[in-house]
Amino acid sequence: MDDSVDRHIARWRGKAPFDDRVEAVVTRMQFLVKHVSQAKDAALAAVGLQDFEFETLHRLSSRGEGGRMTPSELAAELKLSPAGMTGRLDTLEKAGLVRRARDAEDRRRVDVELTEQGRASWLKAMGLRGEVEADMVGVLGQEDQETLAALLKRLLLHVENQDHPQK
Repeated sequence: MDDSVDRHIARWRGKAPFDDRVEAVVTRMQFLVKHVSQAKDAALAAVGLQDFEFETLHRLSSRGEGGRMTPSELAAELKLSPAGMTGRLDTLEKAGLVRRARDAEDRRRVDVELTEQGRASWLKAMGLRGEVEADMVGVLGQEDQETLAALLKRLLLHVENQDHPQK
């Protein structure tokens, strides 16, 4: 049975210089990434989060139950300017998803922490995303999933270890 990539390759064969196998692999990866991205967007919409809100909650959640980081740590991880981070935190704080708290030992230090509402929103979005991802990968048996994961890792390691800078 043909998929959309088979039809794409047939349409372009002889019109553009590419290797059919390479084109099939890369285009299928692109289509799958697009599917995952659309699922993420739908999950965020269902929970009422914007992407920037989710990404900030996601970083905080990586720090465990309390989810505490300094604004500068968050800005560095999210590749934002301090002013951009301040605006983002203001929005998240007004929405009740995070709070700023002074460090108990060093009153000059301010930490950002997840609220219960912020953690619940993040967990709900992650659950919705996870269902779509599990459904997509679940068509493969466990052994095939492990093989695919290993093959993709080889590709990623190759790209990550190249001498030229990534764009």
